[in-house]
Amino acid sequence: MPTVRRRTRPRTTARTRAGLGVPFRNVFTANLSSSLGDGVARVAAPLLAARLTDDPLLVGGVAAASLLPWLFLAIPAGVLLDRVDRRHALALANGARTLLALGLVALAATGTLTIWWLFAVVFLYGALETVYDGAIRAVLPSIVAPADLPRANSRIEAGEITVQNFLAQPLTSALFAVAVVVPLGTGAAAYAVAGALALFLPAVAAGEHRTPGPDGAEAAPAWFRQLGDGFRYLWAHPTLRPLWILSTVVALCFSAATATTVLYVLDVLGVPEAWYGTFLLVGAVGSLVAAAVVNRAKERFGTGRSMAAANLLSPLTVALLGLVPLLPSGGVAVAAALLAVGFGAVTLWNVLVMSLRQAMIPGRLLGRVHGTWRTLLWGVMPLGSFLGGLLARVDLTTPLLVGGGLGTLAALVGYRFVAGLPDPEDVDQIPERG
Repeated sequence: MPTVRRRTRPRTTARTRAGLGVPFRNVFTANLSSSLGDGVARVAAPLLAARLTDDPLLVGGVAAASLLPWLFLAIPAGVLLDRVDRRHALALANGARTLLALGLVALAATGTLTIWWLFAVVFLYGALETVYDGAIRAVLPSIVAPADLPRANSRIEAGEITVQNFLAQPLTSALFAVAVVVPLGTGAAAYAVAGALALFLPAVAAGEHRTPGPDGAEAAPAWFRQLGDGFRYLWAHPTLRPLWILSTVVALCFSAATATTVLYVLDVLGVPEAWYGTFLLVGAVGSLVAAAVVNRAKERFGTGRSMAAANLLSPLTVALLGLVPLLPSGGVAVAAALLAVGFGAVTLWNVLVMSLRQAMIPGRLLGRVHGTWRTLLWGVMPLGSFLGGLLARVDLTTPLLVGGGLGTLAALVGYRFVAGLPDPEDVDQIPERG
């Protein structure tokens, strides 16, 4: 049996009570800039695809190409992040995305961009995102005290939501109508700024990596031997293993429930197509509110009870959306309110579960464990979307009722376990097996 050791960092300090410090501000600013680039890419990619082809399968394939790297490359990316200086990984990932964006600008400007080029670029964007996302999550616990992780993660989450939904989305759509190269150039500049800022992080953000050295210096094991380290650690951990399984089951149900939301909103609720984006912004507002109050919820109710409530609310609101058409009137307003609560619950869960994982996992394993977690969690989402599409052939409310109902049942089964989870500053770490 592995031994258990107590994390030695203090619960709080005068610095963390007053603020999260200069290194966090650097990370936060860099992530805002990178999020702008991500937001531009996510809006521009489907718009470019629609210009390049009328085939709906190819247009949908662009979205699938952006997710495939998470299934195949998240674990190798995690191994990389545990072997190299994470500041350099952040800088190189965003530097490479800058070059990709500039390449896309060149192809669009010269009229040589094809749907196949777009597939390649989107896939490479996704591959680099596995490195960047893992690095930013692994850097945070090295510069922020455990007690402040929920506050730090909530600010990161709120910044991403604000930039991607309220800035990048309308900005990209407006600039796209002027000239394709303008939003693409904006995205390239945003990635360049984020990459440069990563180089100014303190040495502690580099991580606890081991590099091969001469004359007896400690060397990292061969990379392929480390591919299973994240899984072994997760599976041996008495808290993370059931949390990982529960998260994956609820995510599968949630993705099945929301796979055909666009058709439900347009055809069942009767929301005009021109207002669909505005309707979805209600969910973004709910996420922002949740990010603003997550630390207060954690302090008042505890991490476990807050997570348990959020994990129950997110699928429950989706199931209730399936019942909205039965209302005599006011269905759109009720649906919008449910959407805001559901998105807010997902955000609260994401912030707290990330903070808990960052506190529980040893720093030198964060990349591998994060990559393994995301591989399964995000890997089931395309399957959930496929199942949701099949259910929608029965009726557009069926995915909501079935997916939301099963997710609610899973959340109820795991409610007591989640409610008993500790705060990040109170957790023990189980080190990897030697």
